[in-house]
Amino acid sequence: MRKRIIYNKSHGMRLSNFDYNLPRELIAQEPMKPRDHSRLLILDRNSGDIEHKKFYNIVKYFKKGDVLVMNNSRVFPARLIGKRKESGGKVEVFLLRLYRPHRSRDVALQRLYCDAGGEAWQCLIGAKRIKEELVVLFEQGLKGEVVKNNMDGTYEVSFNKKGKAMMKVVEKVGQTPLPPYIKRVDIRKQKTDSRNYQTVYADKNKIGSVAAPTAGFHFTPELIQKLKVKGVQIEYITLHVGLGTFAPVKTDDITKHKMHAEFVEIDKDVLKRIIKAKKEKRRIIAVGTTSVRTLEAVFSEIVNRKSEIEDYQGWVDIFIYPGYKFKVADAMITNFHLPKSTLLMLVSAMAGKENIDKAYKSAINKGYRFYSYGDAMFIS
Repeated sequence: MRKRIIYNKSHGMRLSNFDYNLPRELIAQEPMKPRDHSRLLILDRNSGDIEHKKFYNIVKYFKKGDVLVMNNSRVFPARLIGKRKESGGKVEVFLLRLYRPHRSRDVALQRLYCDAGGEAWQCLIGAKRIKEELVVLFEQGLKGEVVKNNMDGTYEVSFNKKGKAMMKVVEKVGQTPLPPYIKRVDIRKQKTDSRNYQTVYADKNKIGSVAAPTAGFHFTPELIQKLKVKGVQIEYITLHVGLGTFAPVKTDDITKHKMHAEFVEIDKDVLKRIIKAKKEKRRIIAVGTTSVRTLEAVFSEIVNRKSEIEDYQGWVDIFIYPGYKFKVADAMITNFHLPKSTLLMLVSAMAGKENIDKAYKSAINKGYRFYSYGDAMFIS
């Protein structure tokens, strides 16, 4: 099941509208310790007013009955380093998702972490002269062969190991899929990233993301407990972060950008509780752009259904940018995003582009830390 939604095409918004200059030294290379001691910019999207706090102060901005929605997908070590069988040259293969093109209607088998095994994986490949039939050798006897160029920057790669056997090897030899702007040369730091580049509430039964829902990095178990004590309702949904979240926009007219689909799972009881809260006009606060996109895509499809609500599983590729009218999310917690990214476009839709421009300028002037391991913003 896939759902693609494009809004407000008539605006003809340009990619250059979402560009900004960021000093290199503000790109965070390490996470904040403790997690909830990162800085927090509070942005009132109605007035445009800005406050500067620490993330642990966020509790006072919640009230009893608020619903906090978190993405509990777990990151797996999707970055594989191998060598060409013929020349021995280095090849980096980045696993995106299990790919069964002839069984695409079978949702259960489309899950990225699939016990049933798969015929091939959709991958990004870092190497020159990539061609079909290229064979790449990895540690632990793993071997991959490029079987198809998907002509969208990704490749279909067939491996000699399937299902659980494949994932056992990946868990042993794969590396945490850090973004390219985080530089690592120390192997010890690479090992700590496997723990740091994960939310504290990531579900071990929801493995499937190739990039973390980084807005959740700022939460600690203690902070979550404080929110619960205050009467905040915590709900977990799942979007397995894939290429749709971090793929660059390559079209000057952003309305022509096409999002890659990502897999979503939401329990029916969670759906019912969020619908109930929305009807009661309680505030729905999403943690991260992945939670926002999941809520908006799924609820726009099910909210008017007359049939009984069931567990939701499906692919979504909703693209949200200024002009979009939010149906579910009333507020959001987010990090500071890359220029020209779909994530920056989404927060601009939520808060208003002028407000976001003002907030980013303020954050840069005050030396906030940006991107995955950086500081946070609460758009209220």
